[in-house]
Amino acid sequence: MKKKLYVGNLPYSYTGTDLENLFGEYGPVAYVSVISDRETGRSRGFGFVEMDNDQDATAAIDALNGFDVDGRKLVVNEAREREGRPGGGGGGGRGGDRGGYRGGR
Repeated sequence: MKKKLYVGNLPYSYTGTDLENLFGEYGPVAYVSVISDRETGRSRGFGFVEMDNDQDATAAIDALNGFDVDGRKLVVNEAREREGRPGGGGGGGRGGDRGGYRGGR
């Protein structure tokens, strides 16, 4: 069964190909994603790697968690599902009577 891993503290120059090459030493890689900022396109310094099986994923975690890449120690662990984040909306609006110009008060 495939196992998805979180990879944090990546150098901002790291690409999906770099991640695939690094993790490929521990077994077949099914999927790689380096997360980038929507507006700037710049890496956010983390990504995800999906390994083909639990054994390879465990080997990669054991070998690469704390591994130094360009002076940065990687954080590698089993990815968790996103926790109940409400959909839509975004930054929320200004609510009620907070902030803004209040006239002659």
